[in-house]
Amino acid sequence: MNPNFVESSSLYAVLKLLSDGEFHSGEELGLLLGVSRAAVWKTLKKFEPLGIDITSVKGRGYCISGGLDLLDKSKIHPSADASLSINVFTQLDSTNSFLLRQKQPERQVCLAENQTAGRGRRGRAWVSPFAQNLYLSIGWGFEGGVAALEGLSLAIGLAVVRCLQKYKVNGLQLKWPNDLLYKDKKLGGILIEMNGDPAGYCSCVVGIGLNVSMKASDSESIEQPWINLNDILAEQELPFIGRNQLASSLMDELVIILSNYQHSGFSAYRSEWESVAAYVDQPISLQAGNRVQLGVFRGVDSTGALRLDMNGEEHIIHGGEVSLRAAHVS
Repeated sequence: MNPNFVESSSLYAVLKLLSDGEFHSGEELGLLLGVSRAAVWKTLKKFEPLGIDITSVKGRGYCISGGLDLLDKSKIHPSADASLSINVFTQLDSTNSFLLRQKQPERQVCLAENQTAGRGRRGRAWVSPFAQNLYLSIGWGFEGGVAALEGLSLAIGLAVVRCLQKYKVNGLQLKWPNDLLYKDKKLGGILIEMNGDPAGYCSCVVGIGLNVSMKASDSESIEQPWINLNDILAEQELPFIGRNQLASSLMDELVIILSNYQHSGFSAYRSEWESVAAYVDQPISLQAGNRVQLGVFRGVDSTGALRLDMNGEEHIIHGGEVSLRAAHVS
């Protein structure tokens, strides 16, 4: 589907109208769509590929049950860096992929309501239902190649935690190297990809997926416990946070860390990261391919590498294709 299909047509006007969750008459929708009242339902079927369920009730009209919190570029106002170029799409293959295709992704931000090929670490698919979560990528440039990016995924995790803490959300934890947890359930994840010289200047794309209002029916393919932000806000009796406001706040925190990282490296964030780290001083298992290592998680070193205590001997584990899990000791 063309990522601009809604933005470039009267369908977007209908989507915005129905996003309030209220019923609207076929006559009203027909005027917006430029079709007869009888043809409205057939036209609304075009929303089905996006997973948008529209209810029709005779005598009342059409509605999207529960409404939609749509992204709106005009309502996204990061204050930390006015030079950012912000792109908002209805549908993309992946926000990371979009920026990686740009000749100069630096200081560009990409958000999408839906991803058809969203992905996480280790080649896993990232479930991306329409207008329910936050899918955000930002491009940045670094001198020093791969070495300059050591520990960056951990620091980016802190940006997400800082963002949510500003809204009084507590109990968040970061799982090495790139997951955001709440009560051992996954709330979000980070994927960093790069182009350029491994030893010189490189363009880095930082992707963040954050569960905001995802429904159980849209997450059947997720193989691990997960949670969404709105449920946490309800549990902690905190106000609703609109996705446009959330995106703006997150971009501010990302810019602060990305701007400083070239000079500070991870060491400046080590103590703060360990203060919200999951499983510190607890038994864990690390899996890389068919190899599994068991030990006690002792935090991270100044580069963000994991410190694993194996029978009293410390082993340093760097990133890569490594999966960390809590180990259940009987």
